[in-house]
Amino acid sequence: MSPDLSSPRYPVRVPLQRKPIGVIASALAARRNVLELIPEIATRQPMVSGRTGARWHMVMDPEALRRVLKDRVEDYPKSLVTRLILEPAIGNSLFVAEGAHWRWQRLAAAPAFSQRHVEALAPVMTAAAEACARRLAAASGRVEIFSETAAATFEVISDVTFSGDEGFDRDAVHRAIDAYIAGAARVSVFDVLGLPGWIPRPGRLFSGNDLRRMKRLADQAIRLRARSGPHPVPDLLDLLRAGVDPETRRRMSTPELRDNLLTFIVAGHETTALALAWALYLLAFDADVQHRAAIEAVAVLGGRAATAADLPRLTYIRQVVEEALRLYPPAAFLSRTARTADVLGGREVRRGDTVMLPIYALHRHRLLWDDPDRFDPERFAPGVTRDRYAFLPFGAGPRICIGASFAMQEAVIILATLVARFRFALTERQPQPRMILTLRPHGGLWLQVAERS
Repeated sequence: MSPDLSSPRYPVRVPLQRKPIGVIASALAARRNVLELIPEIATRQPMVSGRTGARWHMVMDPEALRRVLKDRVEDYPKSLVTRLILEPAIGNSLFVAEGAHWRWQRLAAAPAFSQRHVEALAPVMTAAAEACARRLAAASGRVEIFSETAAATFEVISDVTFSGDEGFDRDAVHRAIDAYIAGAARVSVFDVLGLPGWIPRPGRLFSGNDLRRMKRLADQAIRLRARSGPHPVPDLLDLLRAGVDPETRRRMSTPELRDNLLTFIVAGHETTALALAWALYLLAFDADVQHRAAIEAVAVLGGRAATAADLPRLTYIRQVVEEALRLYPPAAFLSRTARTADVLGGREVRRGDTVMLPIYALHRHRLLWDDPDRFDPERFAPGVTRDRYAFLPFGAGPRICIGASFAMQEAVIILATLVARFRFALTERQPQPRMILTLRPHGGLWLQVAERS
């Protein structure tokens, strides 16, 4: 028997499809919320296949996911839809590139995301947590939380990317990113029909001005840094400029630096901001979990902001973040294109088929998780084990998110700082999980915020 998901026991979720829908309905659903394309049966079956213009397969089986993301990763490149949406903004950067071009960029960028460098950037995260706490103290009452967490994480990513550069207009870049996501990142009916990429998508024809301005600002900042030299404490730009492909000794050109930096700015601030916003919603939803998290945060921090040195003692805070990433993964729906014929989960996959990875359904799958729609940080308690490919907030395999440890460190530092100082409660406005490029709370995420006495 299915649980009553309207019950107060369950936080908000996306209503999945209970019956097949046609091409037009699929296109409308995808523009409104990509996750509405997922059939309810995808939370109960290892694979679901169909045809909506083109053949597609939704994969929720961990072994099949391992094959797509690790064992045969070269045979499952990013889909045409993914490239059409992202390439205008971030070019052929690490996130979009394939094959040898991806491999050398990954090798060149990897040292910038070593644990040593990530920990060295923690003071920026601590300062952003302090600033966020000051804003919440000044705005106590009914607060739109996602805008606050987005401000905090954008402060972090812009500081660690272009630390202190006056030539980098952060507000302009932030506006350009938001405008692009709102206007150009929606799935087109042409995408659903599987039409070739050379056919223009109308919704993406008018996003050029914001993108061109964003790229000009980044290029200008890179040129200024080339003249001024690296900072005493290297930031991400310095580290990427110093990065070298260990095989060819090649370094990134200015366009490659720019595209990768914009990738890290877009992905690095948006995804962590969403993880934090959804985590705070879940803590407001469950007062007992919030109480336990606050006890840990206060015991470790007292009245100060969290630092990297505190992370080993903030285990429950980390569990809350991971459970938020399970229920509301920012990258909740991925897609690949089969380059060759294959068999996944005993099912034929033809060359050119779209292979979808509905992470949202995977994380709520009834064969992989007990009562999966329930909020329960104990799923991630020390010693609890699960299949590696049942939990994929950052992907897996060689293309796992290069900034995963950066994002987790940032999320735990900011969340612990806020939970130690504030109480969060629900308002009458329930958030609506809606995915365009990432899984955002449509209409905002409003919570009551009050300082702890």
